[in-house]
Amino acid sequence: MDSKALLFRALAFLSLMPFSSPFAPSDNYLLNCGSPTNASLENRVFMGDSARPGSLFLSKDKSISLADQNPPPNSSVLYRTARVFTGASSYEFKINKSGIHLVRFHFSPFVAQNFDLKVATFGVSVDGYSVLSDFSTKVTVLKEFIVYIKEGVLEIALSPASGSAFGFVNAIEVFSAPENFIIDLGARLITAAETQEYKNLSSQVLETIHRINVGGSKLTPFNDTLWRTWIPDDEYLVLKSAAKRAVATDPPNYQNGGATPEIAPDNVYMTAQQMNRDNSTMSGKFNITWEFPVDSDDGRYLVRLHFCDIVSRALNQLYFDVYINGDSAYNNLDLSVLTYHVLASPFYIDFVVDSDRSGVMQISVGPSDLSSTMRINAILNGAEIMKMLGSVSDPSGSQKKKVWVIVGATVGGFAVLLMLVVAILLAMKCKKKKPKRRPSGSIAWTQLRVYGGSSHSKTSVGTLNTSPRANGYLGLRIPFVDVQLATNNFDKNLIVGSGGFGMVYKGVLKDGTKVAVKRGVPGSRQGLPEFQTEITVLSKIRHRHLVSLVGYCEEQSEMILVYEYMEKGSLKSHLYGLGLPHLSWKQRLEICIGAARGLHYLHTGSAQGIIHRDIKSTNILLDENYVAKVADFGLSRSGPCLNETHVSTGVKGSFGYLDPEYFRRQQLTDKSDVYSFGVVLFEVLCARPAVDPLLAREQVNLAEWAMQWQKKGMLLQIVDPHLVGQIKPSSLKKYGETAEKCLAEYGIDRPTMGDVLWNLEYALQLQENGRAREPHEDSDVIDSELPSAGNVPRIPSSNVRTREDDGDGSSDISTTQVFSQLITNEGR
Repeated sequence: MDSKALLFRALAFLSLMPFSSPFAPSDNYLLNCGSPTNASLENRVFMGDSARPGSLFLSKDKSISLADQNPPPNSSVLYRTARVFTGASSYEFKINKSGIHLVRFHFSPFVAQNFDLKVATFGVSVDGYSVLSDFSTKVTVLKEFIVYIKEGVLEIALSPASGSAFGFVNAIEVFSAPENFIIDLGARLITAAETQEYKNLSSQVLETIHRINVGGSKLTPFNDTLWRTWIPDDEYLVLKSAAKRAVATDPPNYQNGGATPEIAPDNVYMTAQQMNRDNSTMSGKFNITWEFPVDSDDGRYLVRLHFCDIVSRALNQLYFDVYINGDSAYNNLDLSVLTYHVLASPFYIDFVVDSDRSGVMQISVGPSDLSSTMRINAILNGAEIMKMLGSVSDPSGSQKKKVWVIVGATVGGFAVLLMLVVAILLAMKCKKKKPKRRPSGSIAWTQLRVYGGSSHSKTSVGTLNTSPRANGYLGLRIPFVDVQLATNNFDKNLIVGSGGFGMVYKGVLKDGTKVAVKRGVPGSRQGLPEFQTEITVLSKIRHRHLVSLVGYCEEQSEMILVYEYMEKGSLKSHLYGLGLPHLSWKQRLEICIGAARGLHYLHTGSAQGIIHRDIKSTNILLDENYVAKVADFGLSRSGPCLNETHVSTGVKGSFGYLDPEYFRRQQLTDKSDVYSFGVVLFEVLCARPAVDPLLAREQVNLAEWAMQWQKKGMLLQIVDPHLVGQIKPSSLKKYGETAEKCLAEYGIDRPTMGDVLWNLEYALQLQENGRAREPHEDSDVIDSELPSAGNVPRIPSSNVRTREDDGDGSSDISTTQVFSQLITNEGR
C-alpha cells in the first residue's frame, strides 16, 4: 500500500479516537468530616475538617468531632469519623466559577461517646436550598445532588430537626461538573398525550436515585472520571430471559455532539443488554423491561439513557423504540444518524418524566416498525434516574435584578420617547411623497425578500439571529393545521425516513403539492437557532438542481420544515441496498451532471460562494424524472473572501467522503466538495458504499481502492456488474479521469466544479455518439442553469462573509446538523 493510502488510513483512524484528558474540576473540595487528618481514597485526598482550630470551612460551628472506636472490618476510612452538630452549623466553600456542581454527602452511622447516629434526624441545605429534610438513616448511604451554584461563597448548612438533639455527616464532596453535563435544551418531556421539549434543565436541583451499568458489572469511583458508582442491572430486569448481554472489546468511538467519558465511563458504553433472540420461548417482537423503585409521590424525574451500538456489524442496521412508564419516549431510534454515521459511538438522551405514583419507574426498549425482519433488535447501555427537587434561584442574584429593573425602566422610557420623535418625522416625510403609479396593463414580479445579518445580529453561539417571525419570512409560513392535514395528523404510515432532528413524512398540501415534511422532535439537541438558520439559508437558494424549501411551521412549540417531495428518494438507494430498479449508465451520467450543476451554482452563485461540506450519495435526491438535486445544507459554509484562499474551520463531514487535506489542515475550500464528489463518482460507477467495513481490508475505503484500479488502467474490472457491456470505453476513460482528478491529494490539483461539469457532459456525449467536443477552456465554463441577477435573488455578501468558527464549526451560513436526510433513513 503506498504512502498516501497509509496516511489516509492513519488520519481516518485518528479521527475516530477520543482526544480527552482526565477531568480537572475548577472547584474541588473533599472533606473528611470530624477528622484531624487527611484520608486518601481511590486516588483522592479528603482533607480533615478539624485539622486545626478555626477551620477554613467550618463557619457556624455548633458541633463536635466523633470517632468510631470499633469500626467494622474493611470499612472505609471516611466512615470512621463524623462531624456531629448539636445546633445549626455550616460549611463555606469558595466557588471560583459559576456552573453545575456535584455535591455529595456521606452518611455512615455508628455509636460512640453516648451518640447513636442511627437515631439522628436532621436537615441539609445547599446554598439556601433544602435538599434533605427530616433525614435519618440506619445504614451507610451516599446522597448526591446536582446543583447550579453561582460564583462566590457556597454555604452548606446542617441543622437538627425539630425534636432531635443532633445530626451528623461523615464526608462532603463539592466539585465542578464538566461543561454541558446538564444542558438547558434538548430534554424530552414525556406525557401520555405527546412529547415536548423541556427547557431550563440546568436550573433544576437533581438528586441521583439510580445509576445503572446495563449489561455490565459494578463500576467503582476508581473507574469513573467523576468518581461515580454504577451498579449492574440484573435485579431490575423484569424478565431476565428477554435480555442477552453484549460486550465490546474496543473502546467507544467518541464524536462531537455525542457523549463524553465524563457523561459515562468507557465501561458503560462497552456493555449492553440486547434482545435475546436465542431464547426459543421469546418469539416475534418483544421488549426488554426494567423497573426501578422511586418515590410514590407526584415527583418529576430526569431519566438519562445511554446508548452505544456495539451489536451491529454495519451502520443503519438497528432501529428500536424506547418507552418510559408505558408511554412512547422515542420512536424509530437510529443511532447511526445520531452519531453521524460512526459505529459504536456513545450517545445519551435525556427524558423528563412525571411519576405515576406507583413507586416504580419502568423503562423498556423494543424493535421499531422500521426494523427489518432479519435485524430485529434493541439495546440499552446505561440508565440514570434523578429526582427533580425544584429550581434554584436566578444565578444573577436579586440585587442585580433590582439594578437592572431601574436601568431598564430608564432606558425604556428614553427609547419610547425617541421612537415617538422618529415616528412623527417619518409621518411628515411620507406626506410630502406622492405614490408612484404602476403602468397599466403590466404585471409586476416581486423578488423573494432577502434579509441580511450584521455583526450585531448574532446569537451567543455564532448562528444568525434570523427569526422568521422577526425577519419577515411570512410568505413561507405554513399553519400547523395545514401540516397536520397534509400528513394525516402525522400518520406513521406516511413516514419515509428519519434523521437526528426527527421524522420525515410524505404529505400533500391543500393545492395538491407533494411535499416532504421534516418534523423536529424535542430532545434532538438541534433546536430553534438551527431551525431559523436553515430557513434563512434555504429561502435564498433557488436552482433546478438544489432541493427547494416550500415553507416552515413554528406553532405550538413545533419546528417543521416543508420541502419539495423527491419521488425517487436518494441516489444511494438506487445504487445498492433497497432492491430498486438499476440505473442505466446514461441515467447515472445525467444524475452526476445534475448534481455537478447544483454544486457549481453553490460555489459560484454569489461573491464568496457556498461550500456544501457534506456531499455524498445520500444527499443527492431524485425527482420523479430522475432529475438530481443536492440536499442538506446543514454543514454549509460561506466560501473565502476575495483576498483569502480558504476558511479556517473545524472539520465536519461524513467519513469516507472527507477531504484528507481539509482534515489535516482544517482549511476549507470549495475543492473539499470536489473531493467528496469524486468519491460519489466512484460510488455511482461501482455501486458500493464509500466505506464498507465488512469487505477485505484493501477494499474497505472506496476512494483508495478505486484509485488503485484507475491508475492501473483497469477500472472496468470494478464497475457495477449491471453496467457491464453498457459503457463505451471512451466514456469510461473520461469519467475515470474526472474522478481521479477530483481525488487529487491536494486541493490545488483538483478541478473546479465547472471543470467537472464540463468533463461529465463530455463523457455523456462520448457515450451517446462517440464524438469529441471542442477543447475546454476554464474561462468559458458557464452553467446553463445559473440564474441571472435579474430573475433569481442572489445571496447578499453580508450573509456569506467568512469568519472564524466559535470552536464547534459553526458558521454564518449554518451551524445546524438538522436536516441530514430528507427521504431515507441515512444521515450524517
